[in-house]
Amino acid sequence: MMRLAVVLGALLLAAPAFAAPEHIPNLELQGPMEQGSLVIGMAVPGARATLDGAALPVAENGLFAFGFDRDHGPAARLAITYPDGTSFEHLLEIAPREWAIQRIDGLPQKYVTPPPETLARIAREREMKTAARAVRVDDTWFAQPFVWPATGPISGVFGSQRIYNGEPRRPHYGVDVAAPTGTPIVAPQAGVVTLAEADMYFEGGLVFLDHGHGVTSVMMHMSRVDVETGQHVEQGETIGAVGSTGRSTGPHLHWGMFWRGAQIDPVTLVGPMPAAKATAAGGN
Repeated sequence: MMRLAVVLGALLLAAPAFAAPEHIPNLELQGPMEQGSLVIGMAVPGARATLDGAALPVAENGLFAFGFDRDHGPAARLAITYPDGTSFEHLLEIAPREWAIQRIDGLPQKYVTPPPETLARIAREREMKTAARAVRVDDTWFAQPFVWPATGPISGVFGSQRIYNGEPRRPHYGVDVAAPTGTPIVAPQAGVVTLAEADMYFEGGLVFLDHGHGVTSVMMHMSRVDVETGQHVEQGETIGAVGSTGRSTGPHLHWGMFWRGAQIDPVTLVGPMPAAKATAAGGN
């Protein structure tokens, strides 16, 4: 494991040390075992991994990732098979989180209850997003530290139950950063653009940025999209600008993340907004 530790140190820089789970030798995991979190694993080269029976991609150096959705149950089963054929399983306990309730009034009613003439457009855009989610990037940028794509007051938090114009809707799957229209948005980590659209019905300007193994950032409500599908971007590179397009009541960046079908809280990867930049709002 010494060579692996050297590789990992180069990847994770100053990130917290990995912890070795009980019952599985030569395996380390980093990340909170809670709803809405991403976990990064490190096994030996050539190992295979599954989560609840579904295969996980494992990089040549043993890195892999998996996530827990906002509403994930209390447990998940991780299994590792080593090159010599030995297998181990570990039951992961997933801690629940409490979610805020956020009321948003003043939205145009067409974004709360879309009129019939928009349904075909919404369906086409849903297919575009589904196709982008199916793209897989083999790199492991997800194992490196993330940065905030924009800074400012936090106007919405991950997991909150949204009530639009008095009508309950799906939870908020991201963190909202209030900033003036035109404020640059940068890549929080290197990745490959799997979707770049300037005018989506709900999201407005939208970018999917895959950081490897399906760990994907979602940037929404952008006033300008500066990247194209298939483009590689480096951490800190400008990918667009803050706006108020789509279903939005004011200029802000919505930054969401997902892994496969699991919605991930970006704050669990990037850490809190610097105190001088943020004012908590929307129930934190």
